[in-house]
Amino acid sequence: MEIVTARLRLDDLRREDAEALFTYRSDPEVARWQGWQPASIAEAAGFIETQRPVVPDTHGTWWQRAIRLRDDGELIGDLGLHFLDDATVELGISLAPAQQRRGHAREAVEVMLDFVFGGLHKQRVIAATDPGNVACRRLLEGLGMRRIAPSPGEARDGDVVYALQAGDWLAPADADDHR
Repeated sequence: MEIVTARLRLDDLRREDAEALFTYRSDPEVARWQGWQPASIAEAAGFIETQRPVVPDTHGTWWQRAIRLRDDGELIGDLGLHFLDDATVELGISLAPAQQRRGHAREAVEVMLDFVFGGLHKQRVIAATDPGNVACRRLLEGLGMRRIAPSPGEARDGDVVYALQAGDWLAPADADDHR
């Protein structure tokens, strides 16, 4: 499945993406915020192979999508959906440092939220991030996601978790335009 936006293309990770995936995922600027960093190009290639049989909306699986520049197909990041149950999906995203602060993450997440809520008919999307990842927190909040844990004032030894309900995303445009 391929999703095309004004500037991006989200599609399958390919064998030939292994070096680029390794390069940005192992970059210290990206790796410090991620739960998985490949130790080698071979490990990145192995990860790509594990994604080949994954079918979207299969409980307990992560379905990872390549984020590419639309015009030249360059791999600039990846976006994953973790299918938790019939109603809830967890979202995760990584972008190469050179592609950050250009609106690519927002563009990719917006189209994926449209797919999750409109195409898969899920009721809730959650996302967890390190409390120190201010850029990610701003992205999630800018998309209308609400912080659900830990609540402000709680100890910050774990991730900050955000959630978005389908009704809040799919609300009429004149109610609260989130995009």
